[in-house]
Amino acid sequence: MRSLRCHPLLVPALLCAVAVFAVRPADARDGGEGEGAHGPAGSGVSGQVARLYEDAAVATQRYEAARREADGQRARALRAEALLDRERGEIAVVHEELGRIARAQYRSGGGLPITAQIILAGSPDELMRGQHVFSRTQLALENAIDKSRRAERRLAADEAKAVAVRRALEQRNAQLAGLKKDIEQKLDQARRQLQGQADASVAAGACRGAVRLDQPQAAFKSAWVVPVEAYELSAGFGSGGARWASRHTGQDFAVPIGTPVRAAGAGRVVKVSCGGAFGIEVVVEHMGGYYTQYAHLAAVTVDQGDQVSPGQWIGQSGTSGNSTGPHLHFEVRVTPEMGSAVDPVPWLAARGVPLGQ
Repeated sequence: MRSLRCHPLLVPALLCAVAVFAVRPADARDGGEGEGAHGPAGSGVSGQVARLYEDAAVATQRYEAARREADGQRARALRAEALLDRERGEIAVVHEELGRIARAQYRSGGGLPITAQIILAGSPDELMRGQHVFSRTQLALENAIDKSRRAERRLAADEAKAVAVRRALEQRNAQLAGLKKDIEQKLDQARRQLQGQADASVAAGACRGAVRLDQPQAAFKSAWVVPVEAYELSAGFGSGGARWASRHTGQDFAVPIGTPVRAAGAGRVVKVSCGGAFGIEVVVEHMGGYYTQYAHLAAVTVDQGDQVSPGQWIGQSGTSGNSTGPHLHFEVRVTPEMGSAVDPVPWLAARGVPLGQ
């Protein structure tokens, strides 16, 4: 049974950069340090992946912000449409009023010449009353016409504004969606290149030296953290499978290639190895006699002997070694070697780090 845990820091997780390889021969069995050198953080395919991760994060943030703005604009458009409908109704009422005034004016003789009105008037008082009624009617008609014209101009302006805003928003969303898709395609290609380098290292049985990448200064209050920021749990401890000699010895976290892998706690790197079923792996020794293993990596950002802190990046996830797809294989052991693993889920939970079930 697979379970999904969406961490609230998913987007910042994309900002994590990936390790750059610098050549360093090492024995695949003992994970010796070799004589590797540290290269520039922005060089090679790893530097490209790092930049694309950052670009993808920015594009995703902008796209999501535009999507939220579009949702708000749709709500405003509905309110504006309701207002426009009301304005259309008011214009219809004004037009009806114009017709009523015109009909009343016709019935009252407002259309007769003044000479005819004098002849037909029974008395001067009747003539004055007729003129007074006519003036009031004419003024009402002029006011109604003016009101109608103002309402029609306002309606036309509101409709044009609504159309312009909607078109601009649609165009912006289309541009951001295209930019996001382009970055994701480039990132996917760069991930494949990075995994290709990892596969070559595993085939040669030789690791390459780590490059120190700038990391966000994240202050972890807890002494223990989840080894990846956002994940989907896959194969668990003790589960059976044709790819394992007996039972599964760790907890798998299904994550894309290039996901930053973090040290679960403070400790010292006692092994960096390439080759065998685990592919590229890192083993960290912690206080209290426990060790954590991080396997099937695509790259590493630490060297053997390094001291690490909780949450520090120690590698990048991949699918090297005996792996069916991109994921992190995480183990907790009582010795640095395989065969001494304990179930990592309750082990982490006992240290205040429950995993999504």
